[in-house]
Amino acid sequence: MTDDTWGRVREDLRKAVGKNNYVTWIEPLEFATLENGVAHFRAPTNFIGNWVSRNYGDQIAMHMSRNGTPVQRIEFSVGAAVREALAASSVQPNSVSAGGSNAPSPAPRPQSKGASDMPGAPLDKRFTFDSFVVGKPNELAHAAARRVAEGGPVSFNPLFLYGGVGLGKTHLMHAIAWQLQTDRPDLKVVYLSAEQFMYRFVQALRENGTMQFKEMFRSVDVLMVDDVQFIAGKDGTQEEFFHTFNALVDQHKQIIISADRAPVEIKKLEDRIASRLQSGLVVDLHPTDYELRLGILQHKVDQYRETYPGLVIKDGVLEFLAHRISTNVRVLEGALTKLFAFGSLVGREITLELTQDCLADVLRASDRKVTVEEIQRKVSEHYNMRLSDMIGPKRHRTIARPRQMAMYLSKQLTSRSLPEIGRRFGGRDHTTVMHAVRRIEELKAVDNQIAEDLELLRRMLEA
Repeated sequence: MTDDTWGRVREDLRKAVGKNNYVTWIEPLEFATLENGVAHFRAPTNFIGNWVSRNYGDQIAMHMSRNGTPVQRIEFSVGAAVREALAASSVQPNSVSAGGSNAPSPAPRPQSKGASDMPGAPLDKRFTFDSFVVGKPNELAHAAARRVAEGGPVSFNPLFLYGGVGLGKTHLMHAIAWQLQTDRPDLKVVYLSAEQFMYRFVQALRENGTMQFKEMFRSVDVLMVDDVQFIAGKDGTQEEFFHTFNALVDQHKQIIISADRAPVEIKKLEDRIASRLQSGLVVDLHPTDYELRLGILQHKVDQYRETYPGLVIKDGVLEFLAHRISTNVRVLEGALTKLFAFGSLVGREITLELTQDCLADVLRASDRKVTVEEIQRKVSEHYNMRLSDMIGPKRHRTIARPRQMAMYLSKQLTSRSLPEIGRRFGGRDHTTVMHAVRRIEELKAVDNQIAEDLELLRRMLEA
């Protein structure tokens, strides 16, 4: 395929996917070779390649075929030139964010003033405040997001949302962006992942466009960066992020950040960045409880009734799903989607028996898995202590004993090794964990209060 052909394909794709999606996903691609019906492209990062393959692969193949180059399959690799640029800036192209696969689907994005020139990612039209189900585990995060979305004077900056996968961080960030762009079209609102921020920075380095990069990001009114833990350990990107952060705060511009853990718990994140991220409001989205999961399922059922009119779901099915799938809302919603599709295709009522048969693989995979982080939170709440003290250096008995309890439960309820557990408790040595396990074993045999606390905590964690 000639460069002219690829140029025509790119123009067709620009019209098909829109300017923002084209600039973000298609423009960075570099055509390499065409062999035996397989078109090979070079992408800046694995994330970009995987995302384009999933969402635009078929369109690329179709437009190539229309331009006289029949293609059966599209493949991507990380380009060597990009690797060198990334290495020069102390970043790693093969590191993919844990949340990378959860990037928002490329829905049309509302345009605010100057938005066409901004480097934001597409917003998912499903993620609005109206579709967000509020419960006790996420009510503070929802309230804070609502306040920021009002677009008034900055009351806390930044807003830092953190929690595990599928708890609603990205949903809330998209909801803020949608409402701001609807109510305040004059504002420049930019949402993107930390990896996209890194890619834009590396691209600027390659093209000698760092000044343009700085001006672009520091001229926004609201900057939203998802999965910020991705930049940890990438010195060049951290440096630029720190200066961008400071410049926006000095201008009283709003910043919203998300991560999978609290700033102080993100390894290899510079202390000065962690400190700045904690200077605003830090909100933890807790794992969902049974009532919230049931509410989410009921909300989804109401939505599905338009797609599957007449489909009957029997009593007890939603309660069963809310009880069995407890760790990830995305898995919960996916299970319900599969269930409704199956019931519709075979023309049967959705009963508890059908649910167990249809979702056998999902239910096996979703058996309760307790994490060290969840144990730390539960023990901290039970003993009314700060989570930072749980992993911090303090050795007072009122802190050391709950810490030993948490280490003991981590050994009993997770598959983590002693060194891994120690690392999650502030980088402690495995011998410290061994001592904690032995000490709690001794105490629970002679101290009824400790034995009762352990049993209560175990029940809460395994519920």
